[in-house]
Amino acid sequence: MKHVTAVSAIALAGGLTLVAPGHARAASDDTTPIGGALLGQRGVVVDPAAKALPKTESSAFVIADADTGQVLAAKDAHGRYLPASTLKILTAVALIPRLNKNETIKPSAEACNVEGSAVGLTQNRIYKVDDLFRALMMVSGNDAAVALAETNGGLKRTLADMNAEARRLQARDTVAKTPNGLDQPGQSSSAYDLALIARAGLANPDFREYVSTKVAKFPAPGGEHYEMANHNRLLGRYPGMIGVKNGWTTKALGSFVGAAKRDGHTIIVSVMRHEGSFWEEVKDLLDWGFAARGQVAPVGALVGPVPKVKPTRPVGGPPAAAPAATGGPAAAAEDSPLVGAGALVVAVGLLGGAAWVVYGVRRRTRAQRDDQPDL
Repeated sequence: MKHVTAVSAIALAGGLTLVAPGHARAASDDTTPIGGALLGQRGVVVDPAAKALPKTESSAFVIADADTGQVLAAKDAHGRYLPASTLKILTAVALIPRLNKNETIKPSAEACNVEGSAVGLTQNRIYKVDDLFRALMMVSGNDAAVALAETNGGLKRTLADMNAEARRLQARDTVAKTPNGLDQPGQSSSAYDLALIARAGLANPDFREYVSTKVAKFPAPGGEHYEMANHNRLLGRYPGMIGVKNGWTTKALGSFVGAAKRDGHTIIVSVMRHEGSFWEEVKDLLDWGFAARGQVAPVGALVGPVPKVKPTRPVGGPPAAAPAATGGPAAAAEDSPLVGAGALVVAVGLLGGAAWVVYGVRRRTRAQRDDQPDL
Protein backbone atom coordinates (compact mmCIF):
# COMPACT_ATOMS: atom_id res chain seq x y z
CA MET A 1 0.00 0.00 0.00
CA LYS A 2 1.53 3.26 -1.12
CA HIS A 3 1.69 6.01 1.46
CA VAL A 4 1.84 9.70 0.62
CA THR A 5 4.86 11.06 2.42
CA ALA A 6 5.50 14.51 0.97
CA VAL A 7 5.10 17.21 3.61
CA SER A 8 6.09 20.85 3.56
CA ALA A 9 6.41 22.97 6.67
CA ILE A 10 5.67 26.67 6.61
CA ALA A 11 6.56 28.87 9.53
CA LEU A 12 3.77 31.25 10.37
CA ALA A 13 3.23 33.77 13.10
CA GLY A 14 1.99 31.76 16.05
CA GLY A 15 3.65 28.48 15.14
CA LEU A 16 4.38 25.87 12.53
CA THR A 17 1.73 24.76 10.05
CA LEU A 18 2.09 21.49 8.20
CA VAL A 19 0.63 21.61 4.71
CA ALA A 20 -0.33 18.35 3.02
CA PRO A 21 0.10 17.72 -0.70
CA GLY A 22 -2.85 17.19 -3.01
CA HIS A 23 -6.19 18.83 -2.48
CA ALA A 24 -6.31 18.96 1.32
CA ARG A 25 -6.89 22.49 2.62
CA ALA A 26 -5.73 24.45 5.58
CA ALA A 27 -7.82 24.02 8.73
CA SER A 28 -9.11 27.59 8.52
CA ASP A 29 -10.39 27.17 4.97
CA ASP A 30 -14.19 26.94 4.65
CA THR A 31 -13.71 24.06 2.21
CA THR A 32 -11.88 21.92 4.76
CA PRO A 33 -13.24 18.38 4.54
CA ILE A 34 -15.53 17.33 7.37
CA GLY A 35 -13.45 15.65 10.04
CA GLY A 36 -10.16 17.36 9.21
CA ALA A 37 -7.97 18.51 6.38
CA LEU A 38 -6.00 15.28 6.06
CA LEU A 39 -9.18 13.40 5.17
CA GLY A 40 -9.26 15.33 1.91
CA GLN A 41 -6.30 13.30 0.68
CA ARG A 42 -7.01 10.72 -2.00
CA GLY A 43 -4.14 8.52 -0.89
CA VAL A 44 -3.53 6.72 2.39
CA VAL A 45 -3.23 8.90 5.49
CA VAL A 46 -1.85 7.40 8.69
CA ASP A 47 0.55 8.23 11.49
CA PRO A 48 4.02 7.40 10.11
CA ALA A 49 4.93 5.88 13.47
CA ALA A 50 2.06 3.36 13.22
CA LYS A 51 2.46 -0.29 12.32
CA ALA A 52 2.10 -0.90 8.57
CA LEU A 53 -1.48 -1.06 7.39
CA PRO A 54 -2.83 -4.36 6.03
CA LYS A 55 -3.24 -4.67 2.30
CA THR A 56 -6.67 -3.89 0.86
CA GLU A 57 -7.87 -3.65 -2.72
CA SER A 58 -10.69 -1.24 -1.86
CA SER A 59 -10.64 2.16 -3.50
CA ALA A 60 -11.48 3.86 -0.22
CA PHE A 61 -11.52 2.92 3.46
CA VAL A 62 -11.80 4.37 6.95
CA ILE A 63 -10.70 2.85 10.25
CA ALA A 64 -12.17 4.69 13.22
CA ASP A 65 -12.48 4.44 16.98
CA ALA A 66 -16.26 4.54 17.54
CA ASP A 67 -15.86 5.56 21.17
CA THR A 68 -13.73 8.66 20.65
CA GLY A 69 -14.60 9.34 17.01
CA GLN A 70 -10.92 9.40 16.08
CA VAL A 71 -10.12 8.34 12.51
CA LEU A 72 -7.03 6.17 12.86
CA ALA A 73 -6.29 5.70 9.16
CA ALA A 74 -8.03 6.34 5.86
CA LYS A 75 -7.77 6.28 2.10
CA ASP A 76 -9.84 8.65 -0.06
CA ALA A 77 -12.17 9.08 2.93
CA HIS A 78 -14.38 11.65 1.20
CA GLY A 79 -14.26 10.12 -2.29
CA ARG A 80 -17.82 9.80 -3.60
CA TYR A 81 -18.79 6.29 -4.72
CA LEU A 82 -21.98 4.34 -5.41
CA PRO A 83 -22.92 2.86 -2.01
CA ALA A 84 -25.05 -0.11 -3.14
CA SER A 85 -26.86 -1.68 -0.15
CA THR A 86 -24.70 0.03 2.45
CA LEU A 87 -27.09 2.95 1.85
CA LYS A 88 -29.65 0.91 3.82
CA ILE A 89 -27.78 2.00 6.93
CA LEU A 90 -29.06 5.52 6.30
CA THR A 91 -32.56 4.17 5.57
CA ALA A 92 -32.60 2.48 8.97
CA VAL A 93 -31.11 5.43 10.84
CA ALA A 94 -33.64 7.81 9.31
CA LEU A 95 -36.76 5.63 9.65
CA ILE A 96 -36.35 3.70 12.92
CA PRO A 97 -37.22 6.77 15.04
CA ARG A 98 -40.10 7.69 12.70
CA LEU A 99 -41.98 4.37 12.52
CA ASN A 100 -43.83 2.25 15.08
CA LYS A 101 -42.06 -1.09 14.97
CA ASN A 102 -45.22 -2.93 16.13
CA GLU A 103 -47.38 -1.56 13.30
CA THR A 104 -48.60 -4.23 10.87
CA ILE A 105 -48.50 -3.26 7.20
CA LYS A 106 -49.54 -4.59 3.80
CA PRO A 107 -46.87 -4.09 1.10
CA SER A 108 -47.82 -2.84 -2.34
CA ALA A 109 -47.31 -4.83 -5.52
CA GLU A 110 -44.47 -2.47 -6.36
CA ALA A 111 -42.70 -3.29 -3.12
CA CYS A 112 -43.19 -7.03 -3.58
CA ASN A 113 -41.76 -6.99 -7.10
CA VAL A 114 -38.69 -4.82 -6.65
CA GLU A 115 -35.56 -6.11 -8.35
CA GLY A 116 -32.46 -7.52 -6.73
CA SER A 117 -31.91 -8.93 -3.27
CA ALA A 118 -35.23 -9.45 -1.47
CA VAL A 119 -36.81 -11.21 1.48
CA GLY A 120 -39.80 -12.30 -0.60
CA LEU A 121 -42.73 -10.10 0.46
CA THR A 122 -46.30 -10.90 -0.53
CA GLN A 123 -49.35 -8.63 -0.52
CA ASN A 124 -50.63 -9.79 2.85
CA ARG A 125 -51.02 -7.81 6.06
CA ILE A 126 -48.73 -10.12 8.01
CA TYR A 127 -45.59 -8.01 8.40
CA LYS A 128 -44.65 -5.80 11.28
CA VAL A 129 -42.37 -2.82 10.72
CA ASP A 130 -39.99 -4.66 13.06
CA ASP A 131 -39.87 -7.62 10.62
CA LEU A 132 -39.13 -5.28 7.72
CA PHE A 133 -36.22 -3.55 9.46
CA ARG A 134 -34.75 -6.93 10.32
CA ALA A 135 -35.08 -8.07 6.68
CA LEU A 136 -33.61 -4.77 5.51
CA MET A 137 -30.43 -5.13 7.55
CA MET A 138 -30.01 -8.92 7.70
CA VAL A 139 -30.74 -10.05 4.12
CA SER A 140 -30.63 -6.68 2.41
CA GLY A 141 -34.28 -6.81 1.36
CA ASN A 142 -34.85 -4.27 -1.38
CA ASP A 143 -38.56 -5.12 -1.11
CA ALA A 144 -38.45 -4.41 2.63
CA ALA A 145 -36.86 -1.02 1.94
CA VAL A 146 -39.67 0.00 -0.42
CA ALA A 147 -42.34 -1.28 2.03
CA LEU A 148 -40.77 0.78 4.81
CA ALA A 149 -40.74 3.84 2.57
CA GLU A 150 -44.45 3.30 1.85
CA THR A 151 -45.14 3.06 5.59
CA ASN A 152 -43.28 6.33 6.08
CA GLY A 153 -45.56 8.18 3.66
CA GLY A 154 -44.05 7.28 0.32
CA LEU A 155 -40.81 7.36 -1.61
CA LYS A 156 -40.57 11.14 -1.98
CA ARG A 157 -41.01 11.78 1.72
CA THR A 158 -38.63 8.99 2.67
CA LEU A 159 -35.85 10.26 0.43
CA ALA A 160 -36.35 13.74 1.87
CA ASP A 161 -36.07 12.28 5.38
CA MET A 162 -32.96 10.29 4.48
CA ASN A 163 -31.19 13.24 2.94
CA ALA A 164 -32.18 15.50 5.82
CA GLU A 165 -30.73 12.94 8.23
CA ALA A 166 -27.52 12.80 6.22
CA ARG A 167 -27.21 16.59 6.46
CA ARG A 168 -27.95 16.50 10.20
CA LEU A 169 -25.18 13.95 10.71
CA GLN A 170 -22.86 16.04 8.49
CA ALA A 171 -22.59 13.18 5.98
CA ARG A 172 -22.17 15.64 3.13
CA ASP A 173 -20.90 13.16 0.56
CA THR A 174 -24.15 11.18 0.80
CA VAL A 175 -27.08 11.68 -1.58
CA ALA A 176 -29.95 9.16 -1.44
CA LYS A 177 -31.94 8.56 -4.61
CA THR A 178 -33.41 5.21 -3.49
CA PRO A 179 -34.20 3.67 -0.07
CA ASN A 180 -32.43 0.41 -0.96
CA GLY A 181 -29.18 1.47 -2.63
CA LEU A 182 -29.97 0.23 -6.12
CA ASP A 183 -27.84 2.33 -8.46
CA GLN A 184 -29.28 5.65 -9.56
CA PRO A 185 -27.55 8.62 -11.20
CA GLY A 186 -26.47 11.12 -8.58
CA GLN A 187 -26.61 8.69 -5.67
CA SER A 188 -23.43 8.62 -3.64
CA SER A 189 -21.72 8.16 -0.31
CA SER A 190 -18.17 7.91 0.99
CA ALA A 191 -16.16 5.71 3.32
CA TYR A 192 -16.18 8.55 5.85
CA ASP A 193 -19.95 9.03 5.65
CA LEU A 194 -20.68 5.31 5.95
CA ALA A 195 -18.58 5.12 9.11
CA LEU A 196 -20.26 8.27 10.44
CA ILE A 197 -23.80 7.00 9.75
CA ALA A 198 -23.01 3.53 11.14
CA ARG A 199 -21.70 5.12 14.34
CA ALA A 200 -24.97 7.02 14.71
CA GLY A 201 -26.95 3.82 14.08
CA LEU A 202 -25.05 1.83 16.68
CA ALA A 203 -26.19 4.30 19.33
CA ASN A 204 -29.79 3.09 18.70
CA PRO A 205 -30.62 -0.24 20.47
CA ASP A 206 -33.05 -1.33 17.74
CA PHE A 207 -30.54 -0.69 14.96
CA ARG A 208 -27.89 -2.56 16.92
CA GLU A 209 -30.23 -5.54 17.40
CA TYR A 210 -31.14 -5.69 13.70
CA VAL A 211 -27.54 -5.67 12.43
CA SER A 212 -26.25 -8.16 15.00
CA THR A 213 -28.92 -10.87 14.55
CA LYS A 214 -27.50 -13.94 12.82
CA VAL A 215 -30.71 -15.94 12.19
CA ALA A 216 -34.35 -14.85 12.56
CA LYS A 217 -37.84 -16.02 11.65
CA PHE A 218 -39.73 -14.07 9.00
CA PRO A 219 -43.52 -14.22 8.49
CA ALA A 220 -44.99 -16.20 5.61
CA PRO A 221 -48.62 -16.53 4.47
CA GLY A 222 -50.89 -18.95 6.36
CA GLY A 223 -49.35 -18.21 9.75
CA GLU A 224 -46.07 -19.84 8.77
CA HIS A 225 -42.51 -18.57 9.19
CA TYR A 226 -39.19 -19.24 7.51
CA GLU A 227 -35.65 -18.51 8.54
CA MET A 228 -33.43 -15.82 7.14
CA ALA A 229 -29.70 -15.60 7.82
CA ASN A 230 -27.58 -12.46 8.03
CA HIS A 231 -25.44 -11.75 4.96
CA ASN A 232 -22.59 -10.47 7.15
CA ARG A 233 -20.08 -13.32 7.04
CA LEU A 234 -18.08 -11.97 9.96
CA LEU A 235 -20.89 -12.40 12.50
CA GLY A 236 -19.90 -15.28 14.75
CA ARG A 237 -16.57 -15.62 12.95
CA TYR A 238 -14.72 -12.49 13.95
CA PRO A 239 -14.29 -11.94 17.71
CA GLY A 240 -16.59 -9.19 18.96
CA MET A 241 -18.29 -8.54 15.60
CA ILE A 242 -21.44 -6.46 16.08
CA GLY A 243 -22.65 -6.04 12.47
CA VAL A 244 -23.38 -3.71 10.24
CA LYS A 245 -23.97 -4.01 6.45
CA ASN A 246 -22.49 -5.11 3.15
CA GLY A 247 -23.47 -4.23 -0.40
CA TRP A 248 -22.74 -5.04 -4.02
CA THR A 249 -23.88 -4.06 -7.50
CA THR A 250 -22.12 -4.42 -10.82
CA LYS A 251 -21.48 -0.68 -10.95
CA ALA A 252 -20.71 -0.04 -7.30
CA LEU A 253 -18.71 -3.25 -6.76
CA GLY A 254 -18.32 -4.39 -3.16
CA SER A 255 -18.79 -2.20 -0.12
CA PHE A 256 -19.00 -2.91 3.60
CA VAL A 257 -19.27 -1.22 6.96
CA GLY A 258 -18.50 -3.30 10.02
CA ALA A 259 -18.12 -2.72 13.74
CA ALA A 260 -16.59 -4.95 16.37
CA LYS A 261 -16.13 -4.59 20.13
CA ARG A 262 -13.28 -5.87 22.30
CA ASP A 263 -12.35 -5.05 25.85
CA GLY A 264 -15.02 -2.37 25.97
CA HIS A 265 -13.82 -0.57 22.83
CA THR A 266 -15.49 -0.46 19.40
CA ILE A 267 -13.73 -0.12 16.05
CA ILE A 268 -15.55 0.72 12.80
CA VAL A 269 -14.18 -0.15 9.35
CA SER A 270 -15.75 0.95 6.08
CA VAL A 271 -14.57 -0.05 2.60
CA MET A 272 -15.88 0.99 -0.79
CA ARG A 273 -15.48 -0.14 -4.40
CA HIS A 274 -13.81 -3.48 -3.85
CA GLU A 275 -13.58 -5.81 -6.85
CA GLY A 276 -13.39 -9.12 -5.01
CA SER A 277 -14.02 -10.67 -1.61
CA PHE A 278 -13.25 -8.17 1.13
CA TRP A 279 -13.99 -10.25 4.25
CA GLU A 280 -10.42 -11.25 5.12
CA GLU A 281 -9.19 -7.74 4.43
CA VAL A 282 -11.82 -6.26 6.75
CA LYS A 283 -10.72 -8.64 9.52
CA ASP A 284 -7.15 -7.44 9.09
CA LEU A 285 -8.20 -3.79 9.10
CA LEU A 286 -10.20 -4.34 12.31
CA ASP A 287 -7.23 -6.07 13.93
CA TRP A 288 -5.05 -3.13 12.98
CA GLY A 289 -7.59 -0.71 14.42
CA PHE A 290 -7.75 -2.46 17.78
CA ALA A 291 -3.97 -2.51 18.01
CA ALA A 292 -3.63 1.13 16.95
CA ARG A 293 -6.34 2.77 19.09
CA GLY A 294 -4.77 4.96 21.72
CA GLN A 295 -1.33 4.31 20.24
CA VAL A 296 -1.27 6.43 17.09
CA ALA A 297 -1.94 10.04 16.26
CA PRO A 298 -5.37 10.29 14.59
CA VAL A 299 -5.66 11.69 11.09
CA GLY A 300 -9.16 13.09 11.58
CA ALA A 301 -12.42 12.62 13.45
CA LEU A 302 -15.97 11.37 12.97
CA VAL A 303 -17.88 14.52 13.80
CA GLY A 304 -21.13 14.81 15.74
CA PRO A 305 -24.50 15.93 14.36
CA VAL A 306 -25.25 19.56 13.63
CA PRO A 307 -26.40 21.11 16.92
CA LYS A 308 -30.05 22.06 17.12
CA VAL A 309 -30.61 25.79 17.04
CA LYS A 310 -33.17 27.10 19.50
CA PRO A 311 -35.02 30.34 18.64
CA THR A 312 -34.35 33.23 20.97
CA ARG A 313 -36.31 36.38 21.76
CA PRO A 314 -34.50 39.59 22.65
CA VAL A 315 -35.44 41.00 26.05
CA GLY A 316 -38.15 43.60 25.56
CA GLY A 317 -38.04 43.24 21.78
CA PRO A 318 -40.08 41.58 19.04
CA PRO A 319 -39.80 37.81 18.43
CA ALA A 320 -36.59 36.84 16.67
CA ALA A 321 -36.71 35.60 13.10
CA ALA A 322 -36.83 31.83 12.80
CA PRO A 323 -33.34 30.34 12.39
CA ALA A 324 -32.30 28.52 9.26
CA ALA A 325 -33.06 24.79 9.30
CA THR A 326 -30.25 22.76 10.79
CA GLY A 327 -28.23 20.75 8.35
CA GLY A 328 -28.79 23.24 5.52
CA PRO A 329 -26.15 25.97 5.25
CA ALA A 330 -22.62 24.74 5.25
CA ALA A 331 -21.68 27.47 7.67
CA ALA A 332 -23.91 26.00 10.37
CA ALA A 333 -22.06 22.71 10.11
CA GLU A 334 -18.64 24.31 10.11
CA ASP A 335 -19.52 26.33 13.21
CA SER A 336 -20.28 23.13 15.10
CA PRO A 337 -17.97 22.80 18.10
CA LEU A 338 -17.67 19.11 17.26
CA VAL A 339 -16.19 19.94 13.87
CA GLY A 340 -13.72 22.21 15.55
CA ALA A 341 -12.87 19.47 17.98
CA GLY A 342 -12.18 17.11 15.08
CA ALA A 343 -9.84 19.64 13.49
CA LEU A 344 -8.14 20.16 16.86
CA VAL A 345 -7.49 16.42 17.19
CA VAL A 346 -5.76 16.45 13.83
CA ALA A 347 -3.82 19.59 14.60
CA VAL A 348 -2.58 18.25 17.92
CA GLY A 349 -1.48 15.02 16.29
CA LEU A 350 0.44 16.93 13.64
CA LEU A 351 2.12 19.44 15.92
CA GLY A 352 3.16 16.63 18.27
CA GLY A 353 5.43 15.33 15.52
CA ALA A 354 3.04 13.13 13.52
CA ALA A 355 2.97 13.41 9.74
CA TRP A 356 0.56 11.67 7.43
CA VAL A 357 1.72 9.05 5.15
CA VAL A 358 -0.85 9.15 4.21
CA TYR A 359 -23.35 -6.98 3.02
CA GLY A 360 -37.47 -17.08 1.59
CA VAL A 361 -34.72 -14.40 0.96
CA ARG A 362 -35.87 -13.90 -2.55
CA ARG A 363 -36.40 -16.86 -4.72
CA ARG A 364 -33.37 -16.44 -6.85
CA THR A 365 -30.21 -18.42 -7.60
CA ARG A 366 -28.52 -18.68 -4.21
CA ALA A 367 -25.26 -19.92 -5.57
CA GLN A 368 -24.89 -16.74 -7.56
CA ARG A 369 -22.11 -14.31 -6.65
CA ASP A 370 -20.91 -16.16 -3.60
CA ASP A 371 -18.64 -13.35 -2.57
CA GLN A 372 -21.17 -10.64 -3.38
CA PRO A 373 -24.55 -11.80 -1.98
CA ASP A 374 -26.04 -8.40 -2.03
CA LEU A 375 -27.71 -5.93 -4.37
